[in-house]
Amino acid sequence: MPADVSLTRVRKTYGDVVAVENVDLQVADGEFFTLLGPSGSGKTTTLRIIAGFEQPDSGAVVLGGKDITRTPPYSRDVNTVFQDYALFPHMTVAENVGYGLKVKGVDRGRRKAQVEDVLERVRLGGYGGRKPIQLSGGQRQRVALARAIVNRPQVLLLDEPLGALDLKLRQEMQVFLKALQRELGMTFLYVTHDQEEALTMSDHVAVFNEGKIEQVGTPAQIYERPATEFVAGFVGTSNILERQGRRFTVRPEKIHLTYDQNGGRGEGGKIRDVVYLGAVTRYIVELDAGGELVALRQNLETSSEEALQARGRRVQLDWRPEHTYVIETPQIPLEGGRTS
Repeated sequence: MPADVSLTRVRKTYGDVVAVENVDLQVADGEFFTLLGPSGSGKTTTLRIIAGFEQPDSGAVVLGGKDITRTPPYSRDVNTVFQDYALFPHMTVAENVGYGLKVKGVDRGRRKAQVEDVLERVRLGGYGGRKPIQLSGGQRQRVALARAIVNRPQVLLLDEPLGALDLKLRQEMQVFLKALQRELGMTFLYVTHDQEEALTMSDHVAVFNEGKIEQVGTPAQIYERPATEFVAGFVGTSNILERQGRRFTVRPEKIHLTYDQNGGRGEGGKIRDVVYLGAVTRYIVELDAGGELVALRQNLETSSEEALQARGRRVQLDWRPEHTYVIETPQIPLEGGRTS
């Protein structure tokens, strides 16, 4: 079965600026796939190429086994949801959602039934008669979603759709979006710069940097086994150390910090700074062997005062071998904490 979306050596430039450089991508049918990266990394340009809003300089775009590289946007079986909702303010919710069906010539009775069904799916049943101005930001975003999925496109493209929402609502919408995608069984291709969104919702993630894909994998693979230094630093917080000519990474929450000064096989050092974060405390440790590590500890029984008093204390840092990976070379586990 062909991939729902397939990109082969897609390249896009704007003058001297290379926005996308020979990107290869395979998105399977019915999965939630996220393009993750900082501003200017090429993720949005890639999405716009799939939508047909931009033409690649070279390469191929295939949708469900059909080459659509030169197909105009309106002839592609995709719909796009944007951050700014793009709702018609003079239309009701039902009219906004049913607009695309009306353009396609769907008769009024069937159109009404489909609109009511999709509004129920996005938890807006009974809101059809309202105008967008009467809705909250989260509700308007769900109207935009309903409008995009009402005609069941093969692929739904989402360009940072939650960026305008506050943190609590954004987190609620992350859970809602993933549940909706699972219920519909539709392929979602999602663009974001927010690592938490990518880890929360995705089946697979492609991490973009300077127009190229640094790594593709499941959220667990991306987070637990970053392939490059960029991925390690961009997706969450990561420690990068160099020992014996090898650079490796270990996540702060994987590090076991103790005040035991009886030695051991781990890294010794002194706490330079302490950041109390409520549920956890972040410790920045200057290592005796050079460099520094960040360690996280849950505040199960520790108050903020006790945590802050740790500044300047000597500590021992250890971690399990399987939690440490060489970066930019084959992924070989190192023995936790050893420097020789």
